[in-house]
Amino acid sequence: MKASGNILFCGVGGQGILLASEVTAFALLSEGLDVKKSEVHGMAQRGGSVVAHLRFGEKVYSPLIDPGQADYVVAFEMMEAARYLPFMHAETKVVVNTHTIAPPAVATGNMTYPEKLIESIAANNVSVLAVNGFDIAKGVGEIRAANVALVGALSAYLPIAEDAFIRVMKERLLPKIVDVNLKAFAEGRKAAL
Repeated sequence: MKASGNILFCGVGGQGILLASEVTAFALLSEGLDVKKSEVHGMAQRGGSVVAHLRFGEKVYSPLIDPGQADYVVAFEMMEAARYLPFMHAETKVVVNTHTIAPPAVATGNMTYPEKLIESIAANNVSVLAVNGFDIAKGVGEIRAANVALVGALSAYLPIAEDAFIRVMKERLLPKIVDVNLKAFAEGRKAAL
């Protein structure tokens, strides 16, 4: 496993994308890697697209990932994974949340949600791991922990110890949400192993 890479987190506002990228960034930093991160919020408060770029390695100079350069994509919503296909390459590992959020055009009935999105994404010669983060979060008793379940799945691919994530969550999350997030992380990681 190489000790450098580019991670793209994408989804819809309110899904906890920024927290997921923060936990991942601090876990990588705690293992001695250089990390650069950038976020684009867009219309996040209105259900719009949110994306965070995270690059790590021995020395990183820019936080932005060029198209075709994402080694890992964590998609909190399937259509968002499809939106960021141009950033993927043949060896990209994609963690996709199977829980869907209908965009406004679908919710109003003007369009339909595309079928077989996971298969369409995988047809682009990328490795796709479908994880129902919502079901994992519901199973541990906190639906807002779906983001950390996806980080758990991502952690199985990264060149750092699982303990780095656990330490960061214990240090940086509010005490009242640490335990449920640790459970969600563990279940998400199991889904990837």
